[in-house]
Amino acid sequence: MAKRALITGVTGQDGAYLSELLLAEGYEVFGLVRRISHEHGADRLRWLGIADKVRMISGDVLDGGSLEQAIETAQPDEVYNLAAQSSVGLSWRQPVVTGEITGMGVANVLQALRRSAPDARFFQASTSEMFGLTNVEQQNESTPPHPRSPYAAAKLYGHWMTICYRESFGLHASAGMLFNHESPLRGLDFVTRKVTDAAARIKLGLAKELRLGNVDSRRDWGHARDYVRAMWLMLQQDAPDDYVIATGRTTSVRAMAELAFDHVGLALADHLVIDPELWRPADVEVLRGDPSKARRVLGWSPTVSLEDMIVEMVEADLKRLRA
Repeated sequence: MAKRALITGVTGQDGAYLSELLLAEGYEVFGLVRRISHEHGADRLRWLGIADKVRMISGDVLDGGSLEQAIETAQPDEVYNLAAQSSVGLSWRQPVVTGEITGMGVANVLQALRRSAPDARFFQASTSEMFGLTNVEQQNESTPPHPRSPYAAAKLYGHWMTICYRESFGLHASAGMLFNHESPLRGLDFVTRKVTDAAARIKLGLAKELRLGNVDSRRDWGHARDYVRAMWLMLQQDAPDDYVIATGRTTSVRAMAELAFDHVGLALADHLVIDPELWRPADVEVLRGDPSKARRVLGWSPTVSLEDMIVEMVEADLKRLRA
C-alpha cells in the first residue's frame, strides 16, 4: 500500500516542493490548510502542476481538535510540520503571533500526533536562525543557540519540543536545522526573491531601484528542492535525529544581488538603495552550516549551486512579469 503523508504549511515553498517529491515517490499526500489558504494559497502547487493531486484538509496548528481530526482523516505514516510565520522581519512587528504559530503550533502538532498517531514519523522544520549570534565559523548540531529575533526564538521552542517528545514519549521525531533555502516559489518578502524580482522589473523597465538594508550580512543559501529531499530522508531512517541541512558556503547579500543583476546585464550599484528603515533591531551577521552529519548518515548533499539557483529565480520572475 502507498505511504500516506500529512503536510502542514503545504501551500508554502517547502510544502509545494515536498508534495512534488512525495507524489513522485508514490505517496498519498494530504495538506493541512486554513480556509483562506485553501482558497487563495495554492498558487505554488498549481505552478508545479500538482494542485489536484494533494488532498486538502481544513485545519489549523493553533486548534488541537482540528489537528486530531486531520490526523484521523489522513491516517499518516509521516507528518511534516512546515507551518510557521516564517518572516524574520515580520516577527519583530508581530512577536506574539509568531510565537503562537511558529512555536506553540509545533507543540500542538506533537500532542495531536501523540494522541492520534503515535507510530507516525514526524519532521519539524527548524532553522539556522536559532544559532543567531555565534562565534563558531561553521554551525553544526552541537552549536549552542543564540536566537536574535522573535522568529528564531519561536523556532527554538519548537525545536526543543520536538526533542522533548522524542525523548519523553518515544516518538520518531526528527528536526532539520535548515539553513536558508530559496527557489522561484519563494515569497517576495524574502531577500533573495525581492532581489530577483527587482532585477527582472528593472530589466523590463517596470522599476528603477532595489531597496535593501544590511547588504553585508552573509548567509548559506541552497535550493528548496534539495532541502525537502533531506526532510524526506530523515524520516526514512530507523532512528530519529536532528540534522543541519546546509551547503557549507556563505555569501553576502550584496554578492548574491550582484549575481542576479549580472544575469540581466545590469550593474547593481546603479540601482541599489540602502534603506536604514529596513535594518533589523538585532541582525545575524553570518551563518554557515556544516552538513557533514547529513552527508554521512543520510547520504545527502546539495545539487544546485547558488549561481544556478539565482539564474533560475530571475528567469522565472522575467517570465511572470512578461505574462
